[in-house]
This record gives sequence, structure tokens and C-alpha cells, in this order.
Amino acid sequence: MTLGLLDGHPVPRTALDNRLAALRNGPRSTALPQPGSSEDRQLTRWVAQVLLTEALCEAVAAERNLPIGPGGPAHLDQQAAVELGSITAAAYEGSAAVRAVYDAVTADIEPSPADIAHYRALTTHPPATRWHIATPDGGFEADPGTLPTALAEALREAPPGEWVTVGPWNATLLATLTIPQNHDPTPALREAARRAAFVRWLDHERAQRLTLVEGLEHPGDPAQPDNHHRH
Repeated sequence: MTLGLLDGHPVPRTALDNRLAALRNGPRSTALPQPGSSEDRQLTRWVAQVLLTEALCEAVAAERNLPIGPGGPAHLDQQAAVELGSITAAAYEGSAAVRAVYDAVTADIEPSPADIAHYRALTTHPPATRWHIATPDGGFEADPGTLPTALAEALREAPPGEWVTVGPWNATLLATLTIPQNHDPTPALREAARRAAFVRWLDHERAQRLTLVEGLEHPGDPAQPDNHHRH
């Protein structure tokens, strides 16, 4: 009846049973593995790790007297979810305490100038050109390379504002726009660095404060009997 130990104290299994029941009675129940199967036991282990992560962060939030935001679910984009890992991502999305601890632990994390410079060196591109074109049916913007070749050549040769007719197309080039392709990467790099720092911190806290019980090991533990992952 124990989900695991947090700082040596048992965490009741009730939350696990409730969470599993909600999943099996929820809208995605048909996508879940057959009860009693190896995959079902792996799902149970996975949910157990999510709940233990939530319990750990609830304890940390209480110890640090952190303000807990709204309890509704959050949503991570695919990159963030992959970087955090499925267990931590699920805990983050479902628990306001996890989000509060994440904010506290990563508040001072910033990408280094070297990381920013390296990213810029790999991703810097020259400005892009877009045309503002008018047709009898209305105006639009387009990359010249996406237009029919004959029409694009005619528009290049014609003075701005002069109508050209090429085959079925009738258009005029009103303006050439220069679109910067480079943006400040600092916000994205900061979030990536924060996620990496939180994963390191959480792995350390789990190792120090959580004790797993037989049957509810980490689903990726190669020693548990249902880990059938193969390369």
C-alpha cells in the first residue's frame, strides 16, 4: 500500500490508484494497455514516478514557503517536454507545486555569452526578400522563389508598379521587402538552460530523498522484469 518513501516516510498508494482509475475511465482509455499486461505494469510504474515527483516538489515548495500558482494544468511544447523527459513533463503540466519549484530552482539560470555566440554562429542567415504583389484579385506577399519562374522574371524586369502579363498571370510588383532572418536567441536558450538545470537538480533530489519500492521501480530500470526495451 506504499507508493514509495519520501525522506524515509511512506507515501500512500491511494493517489496512484486514483490516478490510474481516472486514466482508465477517461477519454483516452482505449489507448491504454490491457490490464495485467507487462505494458500495464510499466504504465503503473510511470504514473508512480510522476506522483513521487509531484510529492517531492510539494515538500520542497512547503520547505521553501513558495507561492503556489493556479492549480489548473499547464501545457509544454514538444521540445520542452522532450528536454524535461516524459515523467518530469507530466508532473510539470499537472502540478502547480512542480511549476513553483521549477521557477524557484531556475530563477537565476542564464545562457552564457559563449553559448549565445555559438548559437548565432550556427544559425545566422542573410535577410530574406519578399515581394508585395498586386493582382486583379487582390494583393499578397510572396517569396520570389515561390512564384512561377516566368512571372518572377517579368516582375524583376518591369518598373515598380507596372503591370505585367505572363500566360494566365497578371500582376504588378508594388514593393520589395527585406525580412530579417535573425532574432535574439537569448529567451529560447534561457528556457533550454533552465530545463537542463531543473532536470539535474531533480535527479539529485530524487536520488537523495526518494526510495522506490518493489513493483514501482522506474520504468526504465533495466533490473525490473518488465523492462523490455531493446535496440
